[in-house]
Amino acid sequence: MTGNLIGLAGLALGWRRSVLTWPAQFLAGTVLILAFWGGHVPGLIGKQAIVIVASVWGWTQWRRGRRDTGQVEVRFATWTERALLVLGTAAGTAAVAALFHAVPKLSWAPLFDAYIFVGTLAAMYAQARGWVEFWFAWLAVDLVGVPYAYQHGYTFTALTFTVYFVLVLAGLASWWTKARASRPAPLAKGVTA
Repeated sequence: MTGNLIGLAGLALGWRRSVLTWPAQFLAGTVLILAFWGGHVPGLIGKQAIVIVASVWGWTQWRRGRRDTGQVEVRFATWTERALLVLGTAAGTAAVAALFHAVPKLSWAPLFDAYIFVGTLAAMYAQARGWVEFWFAWLAVDLVGVPYAYQHGYTFTALTFTVYFVLVLAGLASWWTKARASRPAPLAKGVTA
């Protein structure tokens, strides 16, 4: 419960583009690893390990961005960045699932665990880059992660992620609006720059 509540605070801080989202995510990930340790759910443990590692990197990225412009800038990923994110997530999921299939004691549900693990990495990477699409990546992970947590008896985690769903939609709307407002206005035809 503690880890999930800290994670909820981290999500709210991320929504507001506060660099404090990263220390909160680091702490939440640490607490949740301890909670999941005995449950034989490597996807959920791996997800939190990724959160911990990515939170250190995200912290440095966002602090650098604030130093440069005074605020954390958000933007839409380019089509190339989106394609690479989706292809990398698919390839990573296939590779991790193959590892879990090859070593069955690592996972009871290799594809689900791999998807949660790699999807979390993709989402954290996109968040650290300030891409609006990170919210979509979190939604995709939670569509699998919430039922998976329920199935393995982590009811409070699943309920918390259900609350996250509403906050993720609000965060998506906030970042979407901010990114659209930051786009340069297109030039009218016939007007030179």
